[in-house]
Amino acid sequence: MFAGAIERRLPVRPPYDWAAIRAFLAKRAIPGVEAADPAAAYARTISIAGRHGLLTVAPGADCLHVALRGVEAGHAEAVAGRLRRLFDCDADPGAIAACLVGDPVLAPLVAARPGLRLPGAWDPFETGCRAILGQQVSVAAAIGLAGKLVAAFGTPLAEPMDGLTHVFPTPADLAEADIALALNMPRARGAAIRALAAAALADPDLFAPAESLEAAVLRFTAIRGIGPWTAQYIAMRALKLPDALPVGDVGLLRALESRTGRPSPAALLARAEAWRPFRAYAAQHLWAADEAAVKAR
Repeated sequence: MFAGAIERRLPVRPPYDWAAIRAFLAKRAIPGVEAADPAAAYARTISIAGRHGLLTVAPGADCLHVALRGVEAGHAEAVAGRLRRLFDCDADPGAIAACLVGDPVLAPLVAARPGLRLPGAWDPFETGCRAILGQQVSVAAAIGLAGKLVAAFGTPLAEPMDGLTHVFPTPADLAEADIALALNMPRARGAAIRALAAAALADPDLFAPAESLEAAVLRFTAIRGIGPWTAQYIAMRALKLPDALPVGDVGLLRALESRTGRPSPAALLARAEAWRPFRAYAAQHLWAADEAAVKAR
């Protein structure tokens, strides 16, 4: 914990799989903005009311321990609320399990990881950019691009600490930026990030709660360069819609592969009807199983 930091305690519903959510965030940590290792738990840079700071989150017996640096005391509760969404503190594991155990593939996964959570987003715009950078590339390639984006357009901290050096760029930083040139990537993907930034500037409620998953998907697919997979991923993590499902995701299809082969996206969509209203949690279980299987090979 930081010396002289503001500390908060975030209660969680048990069981809570800290190791899994930390590993998910660690694998996708944006260089310069986030860090997750056994010693530091999870740490990141933040911007609150025009002030830049740092936070760290570590597990407790029945809670998460949070330490904030550079944040005014009056903003600590707002930070805690955003962290509750990021770490999915209020999910009901019992209700999720009861919904998913009817599926023969998901049943053993839920039994093995009863406290698995759905990671949210500290900053919805950041997560949206990260989703665009992840289109058609590996997770490792996407975080490499995100690190370059931060280095080129992020705001440096006055006092960097332990590899945390920048605050993620704002929509205003990116709306007119030549992102493709700076990151040496396809121009269409850079244009999609600029379009997302412009949409966020034009509509302060772009990442506000949606009336339905369908409305959220339509909201984001209306932005040039954002397709259904990216829109569903943003709905899942940034809007915290528990029924979001990026149907064509190769990891999900691979996790459901059987002796008869890998299902089609249409077959996955049909099978997932039984997972409603927790399709996003089913996806999280399948992603975790797929990653474990890939590591074991």
